[in-house]
This record gives sequence, structure tokens and C-alpha cells, in this order.
Amino acid sequence: MYYNENTTIFLDGNWMKASEASTDLYAQTMHYGSGVFEGIRSYATEEGARVFKAHEHYERLFYSAEKMHIKLDYTVDQLVELTYQLLDRNGLHNAYIRPLVYLGANMTLQPTDEVHVMLCAWSWDRYLGDQLLSVMTSSYQRPNPKSCHVEAKVTGHYTNSILATTEAKQKGFDEALLLDMNGYVAEGPGANFFFEKDEKLFTAPLGNILAGITRQTVFELADELGIEVVEKHFTPEDVYDADGAFFTGTAAEVAGIESLDGNTFGLQWEETLGAVLSTAYLNRVQKLEYKNFELV
Repeated sequence: MYYNENTTIFLDGNWMKASEASTDLYAQTMHYGSGVFEGIRSYATEEGARVFKAHEHYERLFYSAEKMHIKLDYTVDQLVELTYQLLDRNGLHNAYIRPLVYLGANMTLQPTDEVHVMLCAWSWDRYLGDQLLSVMTSSYQRPNPKSCHVEAKVTGHYTNSILATTEAKQKGFDEALLLDMNGYVAEGPGANFFFEKDEKLFTAPLGNILAGITRQTVFELADELGIEVVEKHFTPEDVYDADGAFFTGTAAEVAGIESLDGNTFGLQWEETLGAVLSTAYLNRVQKLEYKNFELV
């Protein structure tokens, strides 16, 4: 699904077949989850494949690495250039790109100087699909920000996401919505959350959530369209009588939600601000708008 015998990846300064790559079974990342990553998308345009907000993604990768005491011997510009080479070598245009920074053999609970950088890419449809989602409030909470850097994109954090999504699927829902330690809505397992009420959008403030790049793009688009977005704390009960809701994320893009805990929202999806922003987002990423793409 993710690679075949012809797929090329970048690993530690070398281009190689994905099927021929290997790693150390004693890697600290494998045992303890100390590693960082990004999820990035490229889109086919009239000028060829273009990576959406590549610099922002790699700047976040460096931020995550710094928080985890991981030293990267690359620059943002170098990683952007390597990403375009990756797409070209694999003949990809509409692609999902996964940079992964993982650590070498180390059984202690301290940082290590052995740092590996891998870049791979594959064709991947919207992560949450194209249908409206039924969502449940998860019994799992997002990690307390005093226990880890929740704003960093750390590999080990996603065990929490796996548990929440698995619970939702087992109970017949499409996806989960997680709360923070105070009982306020935080985000989905792999996406930020917005809801609409009285022609305004509401979303959780930074602090207990990942600072999503798609989330920020929605803020930008909303400002251009004259849509007010309010960052505030709210409970699931505040969402039950909403007019609409959606998830945002690079893998999911803008994904419409039909209901939360069985409570269907007041407007048809096509009538919501979420639908307007979903269309605006697709227009932004699929049509060549130079201010949002890194051109090389």
C-alpha cells in the first residue's frame, strides 16, 4: 500500500529502495517512542507537483525535534529540496509525504546523538474519506501538557490516537473526539476540530492541542471570507446543538462531521461554513497560488 519494489526513499543522505532499507532493532524510537515526524501533502498543478506549506511543516519538525532534544543536521531549505527530489524520483504529484526523524540504538532514557532522517511519499486519499462522519466523545483524554510537549509531533504521542480511534470504531463510530484533562474538547486523534454556531466558528485554543497547519490555513481562509473564528474552551454538550462541525488536518484536509454522540447538527453540510471552507481549501491547494507553495 505504501511502497512497492520500485519505491525510492531518502535515508540518512542516501537514496535507496524502500524494500532494501533497514533499521536497528535496538533503536530508542522503536522501544520508547522518542522520535518526531511530519505529514505533508503535495498537489498536481499546471506547474507540476507543488508541496503545500513545505517550510511551515519543516519548521514544525525542527520545533518538535528541539523539544525532544534531537539535533537535526539539515536546514529547512535542504529538506524542502529533498522533498521535491523525492516526488520526482517516484513520479508523484498528488502525494502524502512523511518525514520521520528516529533515533539509534539506546536503551537508556536519555537523548542520543545517533539521529536518522527518512523521507518517503505515497499516493493517499483523504484520511477520513469523503463521507460525513459520525463521531463519539472518547473515554481517552489528550495527554496533560505538563506531562509532555503536546504541541510537538512526537511518534509516541500517537498511541493515544490509536486507542481513541480504535475505541470509536469498535463502538460503531467513524472517529473520536478527545477532551483535555479539564473536560474541554481538545481535538481528534489526528486532526483539529471546529464547530459552527450562529454563523461563527469555534475551536479549542492552543495549549492542549497540536498547532495544526491546516488549522492555521482555515484561519487564513476564514479571514479572507469574512468568517469569524473564536478560540475558546467548550464541552461536548456545547457542540450537541451546533449547526455544523468538521475536522482539519493535512491527511484529512477539511472533513465534514454529521453528528457527535448521536446528536445530528442543525444544518445540512452543504449549507455550513465548513463546506464553504472545504471548497476554499481545495481551491487553495489545487490551484497554483504562489504565496502558499514552495517553488524550486
